[in-house]
Amino acid sequence: MTGPSRGILTAGERQFACALGKGGLCPAEDKREGDGRTPVGVFPLRHLMYRPDRWPVAPETALPVQPLTPQDGWCDDPADRAYNRPVPLPYPASHELLWRDEAVYDLIVDLGYNDAPPQPGRGSAIFLHIAREGYPPTEGCVALSREDLAWLLRHCGPETVMEIRG
Repeated sequence: MTGPSRGILTAGERQFACALGKGGLCPAEDKREGDGRTPVGVFPLRHLMYRPDRWPVAPETALPVQPLTPQDGWCDDPADRAYNRPVPLPYPASHELLWRDEAVYDLIVDLGYNDAPPQPGRGSAIFLHIAREGYPPTEGCVALSREDLAWLLRHCGPETVMEIRG
């Protein structure tokens, strides 16, 4: 089941199918905005964002938790001072909507990639989120089934990291 945009996420003794970027994996230093690649490296799990209308009770996790609103976005404009940061909507620079009709962003874990501090153009919005049916490629994120992501969250805390290997 692995391929350039498919992978296996291992957590202890458990393994989960996951979707990766449509451009496959790349060394973190080669990652560029919009290239569709998932960066290789070790990244902390920063916090969980979730849709409270679809998860009336916050998912169980020891990560910091933030309910989303329709006014939540994430800046992906390398020329903007808020690059690779959450932004309130409406926002004048290019951004992703975090409140979506489809379920992929019902649960979003912000991976600590290119955020300390963000380097313009090195990639933004690298998340762990819910996979679409059949695990099609992402834009550079790691995506799990809803059930697998909920299980994983129950076993994560502030010290948890994700290692992405090529």
